[in-house]
Amino acid sequence: MPLAPEDSVTRLGGVGPALAARLEKLGVRTVQDLVLLLPARYEDRTRVVPIGSLQPGQRAVVEGEILLAEVVRRRRPMLVVAFGDATGMLTLRFFHFTARQQQSLARGARLRCFGEARAGQRGLEMVHPEYQRAEPEEEPEAPALTPVYPGTEGLTQARLRQLVRLAWRALGQTLPELLPPGALAGRGLPSLDEALRLLHQPPPDEDVAALESGHHPARQRLALEELLAHQLAMRALRYRARRQAAWPLPGGPLVDRFIAALPFALTAAQQRVIAEVRRDLAAREPMMRLVQGDVGSGKTVVAAAAALQAVASGAQAAIMAPTELLAEQHHGNFRGWLEPLGVGVAWLSGSQPAAERRAALARIAAGEAAVVVGTHALFQDGVEFARLALAVIDEQHRFGVHQRLALTDKGTSAGRRPHQLIMTATPIPRTLAMATYADLDTSVIDELPPGRGEVRTVAMPESRRAEVIARIREACAAGRQAYWVCPLVEESDQLQAQAAEDTATLLAETLPELTVGLVHGRMKPADKERVMRAFKAGEIHLLVATTVIEVGVDVPRASLMIIENAERMGLAQLHQLRGRVGRGSADSTCLLLYKPPLSPTATTRLAAMRETNDGFRIARTDLELRGPGEVLGVRQTGLLSFKAADLARDQALMPLVRELADALLQRHPDAVAALTTRWIGVATRYGQV
Repeated sequence: MPLAPEDSVTRLGGVGPALAARLEKLGVRTVQDLVLLLPARYEDRTRVVPIGSLQPGQRAVVEGEILLAEVVRRRRPMLVVAFGDATGMLTLRFFHFTARQQQSLARGARLRCFGEARAGQRGLEMVHPEYQRAEPEEEPEAPALTPVYPGTEGLTQARLRQLVRLAWRALGQTLPELLPPGALAGRGLPSLDEALRLLHQPPPDEDVAALESGHHPARQRLALEELLAHQLAMRALRYRARRQAAWPLPGGPLVDRFIAALPFALTAAQQRVIAEVRRDLAAREPMMRLVQGDVGSGKTVVAAAAALQAVASGAQAAIMAPTELLAEQHHGNFRGWLEPLGVGVAWLSGSQPAAERRAALARIAAGEAAVVVGTHALFQDGVEFARLALAVIDEQHRFGVHQRLALTDKGTSAGRRPHQLIMTATPIPRTLAMATYADLDTSVIDELPPGRGEVRTVAMPESRRAEVIARIREACAAGRQAYWVCPLVEESDQLQAQAAEDTATLLAETLPELTVGLVHGRMKPADKERVMRAFKAGEIHLLVATTVIEVGVDVPRASLMIIENAERMGLAQLHQLRGRVGRGSADSTCLLLYKPPLSPTATTRLAAMRETNDGFRIARTDLELRGPGEVLGVRQTGLLSFKAADLARDQALMPLVRELADALLQRHPDAVAALTTRWIGVATRYGQV
């Protein structure tokens, strides 16, 4: 009897707990998952190559007879097989072999082998080739390219191919079609069944480049369905949010008093976004709004206005940041802005002294602290809010989805959930936002405050380090400050990156007239904060740091940023680091030190940094270079993991995805759950709000 698509792989013959655990590393848990495990590339094994024509480095199929097989005992036993055809000889070497394998590789046996030919001591050889008995009376199978699947330790390609075939047979050679009838008419895309058959067994004349790049219609057919499943999951999330209740927060004059007291005028973009947030907070359904704003665009003011609207309505607001440095900066800003208005602000972090933490917890539970700023400590056991009605999550992509839920759970009571304001300084291309944050309303702060200095970006080879040091001396003599960013804390032969600690020592020796500070991720939080406070106060001229300063540190007098080994960093990270300068009115410079020669990708990254300061242009380039998981930082969250789709490659499918999502929800709602289960699985608690 055929198996159901959702049946566990352990229902397949020969798949026990150990093999199932290996398959799970590939994201394969069900029989259907095996069929949806798509090849990463293909090999043409349809032609048998004469042994005499083989060249070193060539991967090929050869067929011949075993002339001699023996176990050679040196440091470890090795099975050596002399193998030949009418045109030449080849040695097959097996460093790992069983007694049964040794028996099967006996003199006179005919084999068909596939492997890479290498130059050996006695001519060409293949090490651990794939092989099978070549039986003359066997009827040849229809020729097809051989799929090469994503691998994991303990699973050979031959075993993976066997398991995919086994799963395909167990499902009755097909998967049910879930798209509406006629959905693909005129689109040039095959049915699901046709697409899967072609992807797993393409004919030899198929366009391999299109298959491997993902542009083949068969791959596009699967990408379309997977993007549709994610879109439907996000729509369901949004629908559930709209059906839930929240505390309406009408606010009052407190927000206007706050804005009027600011020592600067809000930009038009900030005013627009604050108005959108105020409207959402006054509603009886939970706000779920993503605020995107480039580095330095003023998102924190928007968060403060939202928090005050909650406070003016008799509720509490929590602001969660991913690092203690960023959380502490928010705490300082919120205290400076809100305490003069009579609003109590509390601070919670993992490194707090016990007595200070107990006092903060008591104030929060009693409602005396209307605004609470902190790190992950906000959603830990023992934290009780009097009436949490707004959760603000900064740098959302640095938190796991369940961490966001854990914070909102703190405010769920009487059938009501807190409003959510999610902020990110990582600009997200529109296509990516549509696919990934379809559950959220989106606001964009697309304007920087006036009076900011220009930031110029220059890329320089590390051989010009002396010039860079002279620039630091000159800038600091003029009353400015500088960052020197190193990617690693300790020496690493593999990465050959200059260690931050050694760099700080060398720079202090080279620039004895300057005070040099050091911050890295292995320091105690209190020590990091002490150094950062001294830098912000101007007591440190030059701060040597790892990428812990990537997010949130605001030092207006810092006008020079040196990023060492810039070629090793991602584009989004480089842009975030650059955002640490240009916070004041003076023009600033970001120097990207690199070690030549540059790879094509590194060349593109550095060119993009030189050409623009626009975070959205940077994000589009980063999406094309690295893919959505890296741009959003969600590979750890479990939210965005695609099997067939690639958001950078498949952007053109999104209009059709939205069209099909509308059609399914209106006319074929029974297919929605099946689609999301097929591509995303059942573990979708992130679909809550």
